[in-house]
Amino acid sequence: MPMNLPIALTWLRIAMIPLIVGLFYLPADWISVPVRDTVAAFAFIVAALTDWFDGWLARRWNQTSSFGAFLDPVADKLMVCAALLILLDLGRVDSFIALIIIGREITISALREWMAKIGASGSVAVHRLGKFKTAAQMVAIPCLLYWRSLYGVPLDIVGEVLIIIAAILTVWSMCYYLRRAWPEIRDRSDRRG
Repeated sequence: MPMNLPIALTWLRIAMIPLIVGLFYLPADWISVPVRDTVAAFAFIVAALTDWFDGWLARRWNQTSSFGAFLDPVADKLMVCAALLILLDLGRVDSFIALIIIGREITISALREWMAKIGASGSVAVHRLGKFKTAAQMVAIPCLLYWRSLYGVPLDIVGEVLIIIAAILTVWSMCYYLRRAWPEIRDRSDRRG
């Protein structure tokens, strides 16, 4: 397994997941809700920034690797799914929205794995729709974790709006990737049939 700074940052992102989740299991007399929510939101923002920074460093320093390309999206999906489950438990995100986002992540991950196996991974490469979806949810989640106003900005409402936008973009991007993969799926089915 290669180890360099970009991969170390990805591992740091994975290591932060149980720390963020653990905050919500601390007894109420150990940490107040506002402090807990602030620390969780800040930790999520730091983790999200490492997502951007590790990819930038890997490209800039020419340290890209197949292991890093595998680990990075796994870390992202684990981080987002863990945060959504926390928010679902807190009643800050609707179960239907969480199901859409988590279900899409599983579906597209499986689709990409299958397309790579048959040598057609280029048809489901990351598209700007997926990047917009990721940006919306990476801003929405810390807003929903913080769940209060900050400098007069109601971050709870901003988070609710952005997570709905992220869910819409999630469905849209999933349809885009499935449509791109459909010719390969059809060809494979026709050969067997």
